Amino acid sequence: MSQELLTILDQISREKGIKKEILIEAVESALISAARKVLNVKPNEELKVKLDSDTGKIRAFRNNEEVTSIDFGRIAASTARQVIIQKIREAEKDVVFTEFQGRVGEIVSGTVYRFDKGNIIVDLLGKAEGLLLKREQSPKEEFRQGQRIRAYIAEVKKEAKGPQIILSRAHPNFVRKLFELEVPEIYEGIVEIKAIAREAGERTKIAVCSKNDKVDSVGACVGMRGNRVRNIVNELNGEKIDIVRYHDDIREYIKAGLSPAKISEIKLNKEKLQAEVIVDDDQLSLSIGKHGQNVRLASRLIGWQLDIRTKVAVATEEEKEKPEKPQVHKKEKEVVSLEELPGVGEKTLISLKEAGFGTIEDILKASAEDLMKIDGIGQKRAEKILAAAKKLK
Repeated sequence: MSQELLTILDQISREKGIKKEILIEAVESALISAARKVLNVKPNEELKVKLDSDTGKIRAFRNNEEVTSIDFGRIAASTARQVIIQKIREAEKDVVFTEFQGRVGEIVSGTVYRFDKGNIIVDLLGKAEGLLLKREQSPKEEFRQGQRIRAYIAEVKKEAKGPQIILSRAHPNFVRKLFELEVPEIYEGIVEIKAIAREAGERTKIAVCSKNDKVDSVGACVGMRGNRVRNIVNELNGEKIDIVRYHDDIREYIKAGLSPAKISEIKLNKEKLQAEVIVDDDQLSLSIGKHGQNVRLASRLIGWQLDIRTKVAVATEEEKEKPEKPQVHKKEKEVVSLEELPGVGEKTLISLKEAGFGTIEDILKASAEDLMKIDGIGQKRAEKILAAAKKLK
């Protein structure tokens, strides 16, 4: 039984990747529990069981004295099996957790195993199962059972049932890792990804820069005839990818981030990290993008709040903000006050001023109907006021 037990432990250690020492501890623990019942060991008595990893011999010690009156071979066969199985399962869970905990932030491959309320259970090459939550899926992707799938390991949780490996295909870093796999210059650190903004299934903006003047960062990511970026787009099922050049100059960075739109002028508020971006009328829809997507992604990519305006809109606002010039009498070149209106009483003057009529010019711009809206002024009085104002013109 002893040698047979060692053979079994060796096989389990190789197949499951569990250290043999852990399995031996599990066997010893199981044999102690069984031996206590057979020997009727009291609570205050010490009992130890040792399994020799070389010979497979099992020895028991009661208060440091070896016990020879017990058939450990029979006990090992009849009582230790369940405990050993349980320990093996626990050890397997620990091995899986440790392995995948160290792979958080990497891309893993697997096959679609089953579907559960919109979530996808992924078989990770027989080692473990990954959970691709519905919210971590691209809304435009569909998978079928048995289909090969790649995903980003976002998190690994240790739970009672075993490690839960949370996968994602919607995370921005999924795109980052795809570029690292596809573009050797990024993997080697020659080209650096400075920022990524993504709306899964729709569009991704990625800002890159080169640490080597001889290497074009954008060209390296696009690849010969666009092969590199095309492979990534295919993996993402047609998601659009904008590769822009990173700039230390924030104005140039904003222009790159809002591409393909052309920018006319940029006004910065560095304290609030806000920028007013001015474009021509024909560039407005392109700079904003469908449902505001282009400017939204650019804002996330750059880390600034971007406000897109047209030249016409800016000019109109500036005109409104200019202080109004006082109206002057054409003959006297000065403002004529309402007090000079003949035949208008004090109460009427007060009512006119409260209604916003401060000068003769204001009266001349109004109609009789406008004046009749003021309390106390009827049609005849309104016509009289207008006639008096025209005389002073």
